[in-house]
Amino acid sequence: MKNIREHRAQPGEPDAPGCAVPAAAPEALAEGHPATRDRVARSILDHGPSSAADLASRLGLTPAAVRRHLDGLTAAGLVDAREQRVHGSRGRGRPAKVFALTDGGRDAFYQAYDQLAADALRWISETAGGGSAGEEAVAAFARARLAKQGERYRDALAAAAAERRAEALAEALSADGYAATVRRVPSAAAAPAAPAGAQLCQHHCPVVHIAEQFPQLCEAETEVFSQLLGTHVQRLATIAHGDGVCTTYVPAPGAAPSSSRTPGAAPTAGTSPIENGSSARRNLA
Repeated sequence: MKNIREHRAQPGEPDAPGCAVPAAAPEALAEGHPATRDRVARSILDHGPSSAADLASRLGLTPAAVRRHLDGLTAAGLVDAREQRVHGSRGRGRPAKVFALTDGGRDAFYQAYDQLAADALRWISETAGGGSAGEEAVAAFARARLAKQGERYRDALAAAAAERRAEALAEALSADGYAATVRRVPSAAAAPAAPAGAQLCQHHCPVVHIAEQFPQLCEAETEVFSQLLGTHVQRLATIAHGDGVCTTYVPAPGAAPSSSRTPGAAPTAGTSPIENGSSARRNLA
């Protein structure tokens, strides 16, 4: 079972250079006694919608203590309250209130989505014949998936000024759960007055466990970023490769592409820029 406390940010997680971590939303689970709150959520998972009295009886807690934990879980969006469904005739008085897990609450426990996705991609590879043909089949799927995602971002970027497109992309990515930020860095050009490039930092990757096995997902994402921003971008670090943050260098509008690493945008130790599919497979495998 994945511990429900994983909804909180993990302390001590390394960040890529220059990538500020976005502010975390208030987390109700951080208050009180998280271990007991986990037990309350687990009891609802095991027994279904439950009243505060039922939970208190099962867990050996006072109803007041259970209600405090339920308030925290409700504030975190992990449980919600509803009227108890009664079969047959109902007596007088207000129906009892029961608490049920929300979709977010269920997601806090173990799910097999990652394994399902990995099995599907492995099947695509094997059906294509394995080897390089299998890798290309997975890459084709990744490109199609990311292209569809990119289409949803295209209007937002088209409405932004050229020098603000990285920020527009970061906002679109954050809306999809990537917790993206942008940091301006000195241009690779020698002229002091040259416009600054940018580091696009993704502090979360919803598909990291799959990308660890199939780096084609990272390659396709980089290609889509390049298409959306209208310039060659350079991937410097990825969470799937063990870095704290996915970091992509975006040159300033009109700047010539550079094969050298950009000042102020050095990748996390142990990584190298992703320049094409074969190098990505070597770097991220």
